[in-house]
Amino acid sequence: MSRKIAFFDSKPYDQKSFNTVNLNFGFDISYFDAKLTPQTVDLASGFAGVCVFVNDDINAKVIEHLVKHGVEVIGLRCAGYNNVDFKAAFEKIHVTRVPAYSPYAVAEHAVAMMMTLNRKIHKAYMRTREGNFSINGLLGFDMFGKTAGIVGTGKIARCLIAILKGFGMNILAYDPHPDESYAKTTGLRYVELAELYGASDIISLHCPLTPETSYLINRTAIEQMRSGVMIINTGRGKLIDTVALIEGLKSGRIGSAGLDVYEEESDYFFEDKSSDMIADDVLARLLTFPNVIVTSHQAFLTAEALRNIAETTLGNFKEYFAGGYLANEICYRCNRTCIKKDGRRCF
Repeated sequence: MSRKIAFFDSKPYDQKSFNTVNLNFGFDISYFDAKLTPQTVDLASGFAGVCVFVNDDINAKVIEHLVKHGVEVIGLRCAGYNNVDFKAAFEKIHVTRVPAYSPYAVAEHAVAMMMTLNRKIHKAYMRTREGNFSINGLLGFDMFGKTAGIVGTGKIARCLIAILKGFGMNILAYDPHPDESYAKTTGLRYVELAELYGASDIISLHCPLTPETSYLINRTAIEQMRSGVMIINTGRGKLIDTVALIEGLKSGRIGSAGLDVYEEESDYFFEDKSSDMIADDVLARLLTFPNVIVTSHQAFLTAEALRNIAETTLGNFKEYFAGGYLANEICYRCNRTCIKKDGRRCF
């Protein structure tokens, strides 16, 4: 069986980490700068597997062409998989992911955004570089004693909660499947979203993007929030209705926002657009707010995370080519990693 892998949306840091780890696997990897789309899918011809990222468009048309070109497995080098049409993939092509790479990386980035917004570090940095040492307008607040509302309590959220508990913060959490044992040992309290919105000084999103969580933060949710709330999103862009967020920022209901993701990020994030006009009016408006920080989906970007991503992704390909059980395969029927009692997949 061919061990050739087409690697899409390739960046220098990807190539460095994957080439280093691939010394232990021996795959034949070809790197492409282009994202995987209906226009670029022909590049996958002759490859047994493709490796893709969050902004590659794995729609029905792409899947049809991948199958026609003989591609048998799609390896997502990320945890999220909302960019894959699993209905189209079912019984035609296998899809694997990296369920966890470094929850610490994302949690620590969320905290960095909180602290930057709170203490106005971005504004202070620009001032002092220009010789302005005034501290007027840089007022922050003590994190100690404040309340953080955490939406989702998976691995990343639990790392974040540990850090915020170290600050002496009170923790409220929402999860459709609350872990009361975890709550008891950490001293947090599970509440419904309305209570979390109304009682939190900082709200941080750590849930997957599903039909139920799409636009979780919308006008109705924002109206329930405490005036001046800080919102942090290191999850998925479409968890937030960005137009509603802008309205909340303009009214002052939202005091600040830290966004590592954006609902229409695929045309901009990970690319150098510094010489271009930003045609996305919503993104351009976001970037004008002094109390908003936008980073380019970089929360995962640590040396440890990149190595873990490469090891798991190539491990997934190794499992497939060896003909064994795919521990990190995503199943359309289950809409998650499919684990059956008898060890078989759904297909």
